[in-house]
Amino acid sequence: MSNQEKGGRSRQYFVSKDEEVLASLGYKQELKRDFSWGELLGLSFSIIGVVQSIAAVLIYSLPNGGAVAMVWGWVACSVFLMTIAFSMAEPASAAPTTGGLYYWTFRFSSSEYQKILSWIVGYSNSIGYIAGTAGSEYATSLQIFAAVTIGSENTFIPTTSQIYGLFVALIAFHALLSSLATKFVARIQWLYLTLNILVFLVLLIAMPIVTPPEFQNSAVYVFGNFENLTFWPSGFAFLLSFLAPAWTVGGLDSSVHISEEARNASVAVPRTIIMSTALGLVTQFMIAFNVVVAFNMGTDTATILSNPIGQPMATIIFNSLGQNGTLAVWSFIIVTMNMTSMNILIAASRQMFAFSRDGALPFSRFLYKINDTTGTPVVCVFFCAFMAMLLGLLSFAGPVAVGAVFTMGVICQYIAYSIPISARHLGGQNFKPGPFSLGRLSAPVSFTAVAFMALMIVILIFPANTDPEAETMNYAVVVVGCILLLSVIYYFLPIYGGRHWFTGPVRTIDADLDSVSVDEVVVGSEKGDVQLN
Repeated sequence: MSNQEKGGRSRQYFVSKDEEVLASLGYKQELKRDFSWGELLGLSFSIIGVVQSIAAVLIYSLPNGGAVAMVWGWVACSVFLMTIAFSMAEPASAAPTTGGLYYWTFRFSSSEYQKILSWIVGYSNSIGYIAGTAGSEYATSLQIFAAVTIGSENTFIPTTSQIYGLFVALIAFHALLSSLATKFVARIQWLYLTLNILVFLVLLIAMPIVTPPEFQNSAVYVFGNFENLTFWPSGFAFLLSFLAPAWTVGGLDSSVHISEEARNASVAVPRTIIMSTALGLVTQFMIAFNVVVAFNMGTDTATILSNPIGQPMATIIFNSLGQNGTLAVWSFIIVTMNMTSMNILIAASRQMFAFSRDGALPFSRFLYKINDTTGTPVVCVFFCAFMAMLLGLLSFAGPVAVGAVFTMGVICQYIAYSIPISARHLGGQNFKPGPFSLGRLSAPVSFTAVAFMALMIVILIFPANTDPEAETMNYAVVVVGCILLLSVIYYFLPIYGGRHWFTGPVRTIDADLDSVSVDEVVVGSEKGDVQLN
């Protein structure tokens, strides 16, 4: 039927392929698609990081196995982290939306459980990213004060109040940057990617050359010396060291939450998930760096952990490069850590925007807004920043509570990853693969990933030592448990609970575009446009 036959007036719509795919998922295009694949990779890779991320979590490797944990712990964990990346890439290709995990959960789960499971995943993912933001910002604060301590020749030791004050200032600064136009946020990722690689190469080359002989270790030590400074059995301590790579290579879904700002998202997003993880692990940026550090850190692990500088990596670099060299290199590590923190906040805000778009959060109508000037969800950015500030107050409860924030981020993310991956195979719903598919390998890879995450969730709720006291207890299980319990109570609350009004992902596509049949969609051959006649 011609356009004239439909009423004498031609109706034509021109949208990109990405908008057509998004429309098929029920959403209209609201964010600006200014991210190229390279820029998306830059964002995801800077969240994973290399030097700055290892610097933030080295404290979890050293006491739980020393050099062996730094090297073989990362190698072992890397295999399983790649299975998670592959399992996430499949649904990301099939349904590239900012809501990501909770959208997939609703779509792939059985109708009986899809709403409650989607609700739990959405809250777990949101809480995980807020915890990730708080953990990254707190680590950045510690790294800045480590530089101050080095510059003062160990005479300045920051108080908890000073650390928290800087933590709040950094979050506010990154919230301002994260609120800028998508085009700016996208273009700056090239700088982030370049600096991450340059800092890595500088230390990879410099440390073996300038480290004094007394701090250089043999291959036998690096690859075979297991040092357990905890009271747990060695095997279990080794598993506890997995928190370092698990936290570092966290946010595997960060590019998923930028899906609606990326061009050719059904290809770019799964490619980014796999490539950013592989760049850090398979190409062994992080493993290679851990090996170099292990060769040049000396053998006195206890002293490294207790040094007044307060950061094991800064202490190791100081022993190799001296005061001036360390301050020069550490300043760039601080810059890259700021990049990591900013990008985690960006991903957190996009998840919050998507979840409020579907009406699942308190104050959703207030949160679900796009700034007219920047084209970004500014309200969600500052809401996530504020929630991270509140979570940072746990630092006043002591170092163990801070550790709970790091652990909490990983646990929440693994809960949010496991449910949609499982639902994809067990929910009984039809799954239509996107451009990326594992084929017959999909099920075994997915079940391996879920089994690993289940094991890690159990391990990560254990305290650092046996017979813990109040000040050494791991409170991650309490914090995560309470928050998830509150979200479930909110869902089942009489009259006002989510079960009375939450319907899952809400269709926001414009009515006139939504009414166009699939037969009217024509994809342009030259520019990749979709013409709706």
